[in-house]
Amino acid sequence: MKETLRPNEFGQSEVASMNVDERATCVGSKSSGRWLALIALSLAQLMDVLDNTIVNIALPSAQHDLGFSIDNRQWVVTGYALAFGSLLLLGGRLADRFGRKRMFLIGVAGFAVASAFGGSANGFVVLLLARVTQGVFAAILAPAALSLVAEVFADNAQDRARAFGIFGVVSGVGGALGLLLGGVLTQTLSWRWCLYVNLVFGIMALIGALAFVPSDERPHRARLDFPGSITAVLGLVSIVYGLGNAASNGWIDVWTLVPMIFGIVSMIVFVLIQHRATHPLLPLQVVLDRGRGGAYLTLWISGIGMFAVFLFLTYYMQEVLKFSPVRTGVAFLPLIGAVVVSSIIFGAVLFPRVGPRPLVSVGCVLAAIGMAMFTSISATSGYAAHTLPALLVTGLGFGMIFSPAQNTATSGIRACDAGVASAMVNTVQQIGGSLGTAMFNSLAVTAAAAYQKDHTSSYQPTMSINATLAATQLVFWAAAGVFLLGGIVAVILFRSGPIVINDKINNVMTKQNVLSVILLVIIIE
Repeated sequence: MKETLRPNEFGQSEVASMNVDERATCVGSKSSGRWLALIALSLAQLMDVLDNTIVNIALPSAQHDLGFSIDNRQWVVTGYALAFGSLLLLGGRLADRFGRKRMFLIGVAGFAVASAFGGSANGFVVLLLARVTQGVFAAILAPAALSLVAEVFADNAQDRARAFGIFGVVSGVGGALGLLLGGVLTQTLSWRWCLYVNLVFGIMALIGALAFVPSDERPHRARLDFPGSITAVLGLVSIVYGLGNAASNGWIDVWTLVPMIFGIVSMIVFVLIQHRATHPLLPLQVVLDRGRGGAYLTLWISGIGMFAVFLFLTYYMQEVLKFSPVRTGVAFLPLIGAVVVSSIIFGAVLFPRVGPRPLVSVGCVLAAIGMAMFTSISATSGYAAHTLPALLVTGLGFGMIFSPAQNTATSGIRACDAGVASAMVNTVQQIGGSLGTAMFNSLAVTAAAAYQKDHTSSYQPTMSINATLAATQLVFWAAAGVFLLGGIVAVILFRSGPIVINDKINNVMTKQNVLSVILLVIIIE
């Protein structure tokens, strides 16, 4: 029994949704407890997302307590990023091969245990190993969680949009919530609780998943693509390492250029391997679809731009306005509220009717306007008059970007590819965030140095603050341009109208398709 047919982008007739038997073998999306399952999946996603910023708040205290150097402090962040960013595609494919619920449970449990070891660390080495282990298990749980959301709500476009609206809220506000929670825990308890808190989230997510997330049917265990896995891991770890080094030592440093070049070459080889592989790690059809390709590019671009808000606005509040960590976290709450409202109204209500094109493009424009509004901040600016309005506009934009883009990126996917398609969402955001870190840090350092050089003859006690403000304003202008680019990509690549949730993927691969994927890889990397 088939449902309605529709032509694909190649003009061939495809099945617009899976047949009843196929749908029955999925994860039982009509289960009465699927909204409780969504809560469990969202808790795991929240644990993963907020960990990035909550640990940054805890690092100065951890460094003082454990007595490691500033150079070693960077590796606490980089170690996690290297493991997470390089293993995401493999983690997504493992979820497809061994079962998404199973890999989700393994990922959550492993992440929580690694957090406990990190919280009890008595030295730098133990803390670093715990962070790397966190990254490994995060690369397992993140794609499994997103693909489970897509499958649990695969039968109803309205419910699916609401679910992705909620999941998008978690992705959009987790970083800001981490700033607040990290400040509260560090000031009231200890930096160690910034890691121990993951036990609370992890245990609740495990209980909820065991009780409410439907079990997968036994997946078809095709052979794992070892050549593709090796080249993907080597390529991604090299790129993430190179971008991390660029943020600290600049773009022309040998430890930036060599890993970046090696990583890009490895990813090009990876694409060629995927074209010929019988059971590829990442089927190229997943990224060649116009809608999904647009979603991946938009999420990558948004990952670059979003970094400016969380890092440089945090610097501004703490260094210029002299906010405490807790007050800084509280100052981000309006952004969280705006993302929640926007995701519910636009991601859950309007998305099923209008599709991603108008929502994501307008969201990128709003985010760009918010970035431009941040350029008016100064040493004497008031929070309510200057920062708050920009936060609200930016939050509305974020809510219109992440939920629709994530929904589109996981739509029209064969069940056997849902995990790796979800992994691509996390991968492009991770690469985008790493690129944003390197690019905006380099821009800020250059702008601050230029300001101080131009004003050397008229030195003032506020020189350092003024240089920081000049650099921050330039970063926000650059971020505005990044989001405008995202809006252009959304208008060009997304189709008009609602998306098709379940759609068989065309299996015709041509040389032009392969060249398109190689070009996409080069752009993203």
